[in-house]
Amino acid sequence: MEPDFKGSEIKELIKEQKWHDLRQVLREWPAPDIAERLPDLEKKERVFVFRLLPRPLSSEVFSYLESKQQDELLRDMTDEEMRLLLSNLSPDDRTQFLEELPGQATQRLLNLLSFEDRRKTLQLLGYPEESVGRLMTPDYVAIRPEWTVEQALGHIRNKGKDSETINVIYVVDPSWKLIDGLELRRFIIAQPSQTVEQIMDHTFVSISAFEDREKAVQMIQHYDLDALPVVDSDGILLGIVTVDDVMDVAEEEVTEDFQKAAAVMPLKMGYRDSSIWLLYRRRIVWLGGLVLVNLVSAGVLAAHEELLISSIALAFFIPLLIATGGNAGAQSATLMVRAIATGELHLGEWSWAISREIGVGALLGMTIGLATWGLGLFKGGGEIGIVVGLTMIAVVIASNLIGVVLPFLLTRLRLDPAVASSPLITSVADVVGLIIYFSIATRILGAWR
Repeated sequence: MEPDFKGSEIKELIKEQKWHDLRQVLREWPAPDIAERLPDLEKKERVFVFRLLPRPLSSEVFSYLESKQQDELLRDMTDEEMRLLLSNLSPDDRTQFLEELPGQATQRLLNLLSFEDRRKTLQLLGYPEESVGRLMTPDYVAIRPEWTVEQALGHIRNKGKDSETINVIYVVDPSWKLIDGLELRRFIIAQPSQTVEQIMDHTFVSISAFEDREKAVQMIQHYDLDALPVVDSDGILLGIVTVDDVMDVAEEEVTEDFQKAAAVMPLKMGYRDSSIWLLYRRRIVWLGGLVLVNLVSAGVLAAHEELLISSIALAFFIPLLIATGGNAGAQSATLMVRAIATGELHLGEWSWAISREIGVGALLGMTIGLATWGLGLFKGGGEIGIVVGLTMIAVVIASNLIGVVLPFLLTRLRLDPAVASSPLITSVADVVGLIIYFSIATRILGAWR
């Protein structure tokens, strides 16, 4: 027989306070049926019935509710009930629901939690690991636009002691949507009878909770802020990120970039706390990959063994040429990686950067090429001098191009441009440099002989 979940029966049991019978009735019905009938109950009855459900059943019923019904139910639940509910949802249901909680629900959940619980909850809320959502704090002061300055100052005095900062006071509407951010001095110099709306300028910047935390660092630096408000997709104020928070992030990011620049997979902890096995694992992958690249260099040398034997002076200049090419490429890559990281250069400016580095590479190449031409002339004669001089010009230009193109390419592929590390650039430049060297040597020495 098909079950019939009757709202009238539930109302009668609630009225008669037959809690045991009500719980038993609820246990007998499938979760989809309860979810279908639950919205038909009055608000107080709906919340009460949901609270009577056994914990596993309540999570299952919740997953069957529509998004709007879930939001309404959450608003009427206590923080502890909300936290337990979210933690008991199945992973796929939790992921679907927590892609972005309503701003008000997020605030309620965060404001009463300890630091450790908040950290765990931010993970539970589905914010990506490197996102602003993992970094924000709900400890800020917010006021309403219709308040007077005197009322606002009273509220600031009352709530300010628990706030991360009171340098900036945030103005929100009744739905908690951010509409302005005002410096505290505005309230101090304003007349007490003025309303907050009268001193508002509606000029503020904010960041999404799902943005990468590096973006928060850039915005705080660019706008010279003490704190940056964090909002959801509807503009609801969720929390703030303060300058001391982003300083820690900036230090971590710089450390990570240094490690990548040295061809080391980033450590998630300090060097002192890292085990020998962890250090080995973080370094062996890159070293192994670079060995494979260097094998290409060995192959190029082997392919031109007869040329080296016939003109042994060529071998003398190999370390000089490939080292200079690697250094030039590393210089170019370092400048590009830093310019991209700080926002000074954007993907759309790749052609401008390439043309600029071709010019710089040509000047550097001709300067060093002239010097190495003299050295080649002295060590191996006129032919070797020309080969070495032309090769140096070509190698420096080519290495410069590799150094500027690789960071842009990695950024386009949504990879960290810091991966264009000195060891990688040097290894690639070695291969390119040897190919250029022997190509020029084969043509010139072959023609002259």
